[in-house]
Amino acid sequence: MRICFALLLGISLISKIVYAENIKLPPPIAQGGKPLLDTIRERRSIRQFDSQVPDNQTLSDILFVAFGISGDNKRTIPTSMNRQNMNVYAILPNGVFLYQAVTHELIQISKTDVRSLFVTQDYMKTVPLILVYTGSDKTNSPLHAGSAYQNVGLYAVSAGLNSVVRMPREKVKIAQALDLPAEEFVIVTQAIGYPPKN
Repeated sequence: MRICFALLLGISLISKIVYAENIKLPPPIAQGGKPLLDTIRERRSIRQFDSQVPDNQTLSDILFVAFGISGDNKRTIPTSMNRQNMNVYAILPNGVFLYQAVTHELIQISKTDVRSLFVTQDYMKTVPLILVYTGSDKTNSPLHAGSAYQNVGLYAVSAGLNSVVRMPREKVKIAQALDLPAEEFVIVTQAIGYPPKN
């Protein structure tokens, strides 16, 4: 009986790996862009988005500036006492993904479009990319998230994207959709996308 259970468990795990649509991201373009002071001056919270999903290069750059690994093997944001206890999830129309900085890829957690969970603001139901910042330390992880979403907001200006940071009321439902472990919690979310074509 134990052998049968182990066999079924193994088949289940293999099927999840086989059918997952992980996204291996291209190397980030870690140079260029607008001058820093220009991006700071132009940074705005904009809640209007085209439905077009950012291409893989843009996804690569966004995730790199959020919580990637820079050339000296450090994170692209400061972390308190080097406690890198934060994760970045990407919610896309084709599912939920966890960003893995070491391999620079998105690991698919779910194939479900969970944008409908964001019930209080209509634009969140159709925005093409939502980053969810999570952590396990209520003192340090929110500091890390603030650095990350600021990086992303400045990158968005430089790349001609719109973005807005949002404190979600649906934290419990989002945590369930992300299949977070008990010690990990949702800190904040950030919507990102191209400006509307009108």
